[in-house]
Amino acid sequence: MHSRKVTSMTILDPTRTVERSRFRHVLGHFPTGVTAITSLDGNGNPVGMAVGSFTSVSLDPPLVAFLPDRSSTTFPIVRANGRFCVNVLSSRQQAVCRALSRKGTDKFADILWSPTATGLPRITDALAWIECTIDAVHEAGDHYIAVGRVDAMELDAIDDPLIFFQGGYRACAPAATA
Repeated sequence: MHSRKVTSMTILDPTRTVERSRFRHVLGHFPTGVTAITSLDGNGNPVGMAVGSFTSVSLDPPLVAFLPDRSSTTFPIVRANGRFCVNVLSSRQQAVCRALSRKGTDKFADILWSPTATGLPRITDALAWIECTIDAVHEAGDHYIAVGRVDAMELDAIDDPLIFFQGGYRACAPAATA
């Protein structure tokens, strides 16, 4: 076993910033699954947004998180409700993703959905849904980190997930075998 004594540490210049276009280009090489975060507004109408920043956080207790943009007009409605449903979109649901990405329109005009047991919008033909209560919201740069406690969940279909990679939608490919 070899060891090496560290005698100095390089500290990056905190004033140095990475160009936004470079950041997007490099991170665009990491595929992300696409989910739809849905909830209800104060009048009981469905609201939703497409999110590519969803992750599991903890098994005990069961927690998940998504990262909405701070300029989102939908997230304040979700936050006020205190509950949301994560819909894992299938590769056939690009239109749902596009509809939920629009601003200032009736996003649910062409989206089929049914209510969960507690009334949250569950998008028809999504692979899975995860119903959550907001546990915490943290500020993180130009986004929030919204942590949800999982209250209910179900796998509804076995299909390929909707993937976003290098600026476009992609399909999953089976791993090569050795």
